[in-house]
Amino acid sequence: MYTISKLAKAANVGIETIRFYERKGLLEQPIKPIQGYRQYTEQALSRVLFIKRAQYLGFTLAEISSLLILSASNCEDVQQLAEQKLAVIEDKLRDLLNLKDSLVSLVSDCKNNPSDKECPIIRSLQP
Repeated sequence: MYTISKLAKAANVGIETIRFYERKGLLEQPIKPIQGYRQYTEQALSRVLFIKRAQYLGFTLAEISSLLILSASNCEDVQQLAEQKLAVIEDKLRDLLNLKDSLVSLVSDCKNNPSDKECPIIRSLQP
């Protein structure tokens, strides 16, 4: 059993993160005893670690909420959500690669710029 501070430390997050997850409905807040502190279970720690891992993989809190709901469901539903996320990530990667290509070209233009007065990067940003 964990107090909120021990749970936060075990999950390597702040106490406010635990409270935030509770407010968002991602983590159930234990009942506070008449005397003493709320006690969180190992299951609560597992859930916080699941949330952090899913965030690391790029899932939003809304998507994580769906994953938590789907965890009692079949794998096909979870797979569908993961495939949607994968499509979003692939779109972002394409955009980032296009941005990289543009920047590589602009940096090259700067290096080969004979004029010190007109920067190709600034010129490309102007309407």
